[in-house]
Amino acid sequence: MRKHTPLAHGRKLRLFVASLLALLLISGVASPSASAQNASAHPNWPGPGQLFVGTCYQPVDRSPEEIDHDIAIMKYADFNVVRMGDLSWDSFEPQQGRFTFEWFDKIMDKMQANGIRVILDIPGTPAPIWLHRAYLGVDIIAQSGTRLPPAERYMDDISDPDYVREVSMMADALTKRYAHHPAVIAVGYDNEIGNGYMSYSEADRQRFIAWLRMKYGTPEALNKAWATQRWSRRLNSFEDVDLPLAAGPGPSERYFDLHRFWSDVAIARLRELDAIRQRNMPNIPSISNLWDTASRRGFDYLSTYKSYVSYGAEGFYPADPISGAFGALMTKGDLPTPIWFNEFTAGGGGFYGTPGRSRMYAYLGLVMGAQGLLVWTFNSHLGGEEQALFGPLDHDGTPSWKVDEFARIADEFRQLQKYGFPRYTHPQVAIAYSFDSFIDSHPNGPSNTTLQYFSPSYTDQVQGAFEPLFRANIDTAIINIGHDSLKPYQLVVVPADYVIDEASANALRAYVSNGGTVLMTAFSAKVDEHGQWFDTPLPGRLPDVFGLRTSAFYDVAAPLEFDLDGHTVNSGVRRYEVIEPSTAEVVSRFTNTADHTPAITINHFGKGAAIYLATESKTSSISPVLNHLYDMTGVQRGPQTPEGVFARVVDGRTLYVNTTGEQKRVAIDGTKRGILTNRVYANAVVLGPLEADLVQ
Repeated sequence: MRKHTPLAHGRKLRLFVASLLALLLISGVASPSASAQNASAHPNWPGPGQLFVGTCYQPVDRSPEEIDHDIAIMKYADFNVVRMGDLSWDSFEPQQGRFTFEWFDKIMDKMQANGIRVILDIPGTPAPIWLHRAYLGVDIIAQSGTRLPPAERYMDDISDPDYVREVSMMADALTKRYAHHPAVIAVGYDNEIGNGYMSYSEADRQRFIAWLRMKYGTPEALNKAWATQRWSRRLNSFEDVDLPLAAGPGPSERYFDLHRFWSDVAIARLRELDAIRQRNMPNIPSISNLWDTASRRGFDYLSTYKSYVSYGAEGFYPADPISGAFGALMTKGDLPTPIWFNEFTAGGGGFYGTPGRSRMYAYLGLVMGAQGLLVWTFNSHLGGEEQALFGPLDHDGTPSWKVDEFARIADEFRQLQKYGFPRYTHPQVAIAYSFDSFIDSHPNGPSNTTLQYFSPSYTDQVQGAFEPLFRANIDTAIINIGHDSLKPYQLVVVPADYVIDEASANALRAYVSNGGTVLMTAFSAKVDEHGQWFDTPLPGRLPDVFGLRTSAFYDVAAPLEFDLDGHTVNSGVRRYEVIEPSTAEVVSRFTNTADHTPAITINHFGKGAAIYLATESKTSSISPVLNHLYDMTGVQRGPQTPEGVFARVVDGRTLYVNTTGEQKRVAIDGTKRGILTNRVYANAVVLGPLEADLVQ
């Protein structure tokens, strides 16, 4: 493998080499017409034994000379993929109906000539200024009724029919233009579509009313779903409907439907773009940088993703290894394809970066089953909204030490392709995650009581269940249990799943009846699909499956304790539910409460078992329960590693990643060699800070 030294030590020499490479490499570029006509050179989907390292690239910021220089540096770094086109609608269509692709043809051909594949992003957001000027309905209207100029990214009303028509025309022209370009390896849709804005125009209200008519049919059904009898808010007709206010105030049922409406809008745009891809580029997959959990709007990804996603992909900017892995696996769902990081951490907002950090996260990505990473972004931006988000090239165009770090990643990944990477995971455990529970567990409004009840947040509780599994090096899927099959899993964990609709309840019932094991935690199955509390015993729709009824819940002064497997568990939490078993057996009781009510129960239902934990899903409370269930369910733990080291076995070898700033020792039997480091380890693998190795 190439030895990599800090770039600063040889910067002038490397810049000279890069310039020379530009002259040598670019001179052999094929003409646009030649590459466009070579339909037989289409790549198939990225397959087994292929890893990709590259960058996001915005050539609209660069002169032709700078582009040549940039490509030479990419070539030096062994990059084999770039992502281009995103955020650039008006560069392809500067005026309505006038497309200018010739400038991009040249760049596409240069990438192809240098062995660099392209993820071609359809830039449906943000919309160009000319579109806003031509069609005022594309403008965002604030809750106050004020028109908001499109000053920032994503300030587009993507439900507007003029927007829908124009974005489809642009997408059709773009995909037809590059349908047979041999550089294209995938297509992406509407960068970060979930991060857009809600709009409050009269046209938006009418579209919301049309959506409600389709969903509920009659005003009577809508009144029942929205509980409008409460506080004299009955609707005599659909025309009485106002757009609920995302920022509040407002009852939770309406807030719930507001988010579902905008979710359906986003999903409709994605499906429309996917239909265009399938029509014009049927052999090219979709690998899109979507943001379903964005706070401004978001969308219900996990119940719909298979209708517009070929590979789960995201922008990967982890605050820590656990939350980073959690977010990445949420984009994968139960897809059989690997994960892609369409944006990958190099620095951050005002954070230049730490040597070795990106490489560590690249290897953590391989642990999770990643196939490709594209550093954001190649050249640090001089203007716009991300001026202090530092890429491999500094603001003056000088390559930073990051070029060498990503070159090292690319070099090592190329070697690892012959050792079973990317990993194709087969998770033993699934964790339930629901957009509905995410939205309805934290509705708006000053009079809402759910916020007081639901703490910590739903997402924190789902991650609390994920953390002990990831620390135990157990592959885990994060899925929507009402839409994805539960059959492949030995254990399904349902943490704080506040909303239980009929499909989810039926799926859990069938899974347990047929021999599966479910672990549910407190705060689950409290409300139905309309956000109204069940008027039947809780957990709603499932009391017979779990063999119990939950009633009161209480806070206590000291952290709750319970005994399990001969040990006292300090749960670290202070809130619990009162469980009243019917057919369920009590596995453990709280030892430091006055009533000593059950902490854990198990109910044998059909051929399977349903376990209930009467506390919030915090790692300290749920981890001992999961440990108890591994043997019972046959879930196999991964390699044993110290705190902060994660590992997976791949084709008989073990990949270890030290995510900490300290040296770590991992006990092994005998003497083994590290493939990445070429070290010989006797009785222990010794990993320096942020270091990784693949051990035979």
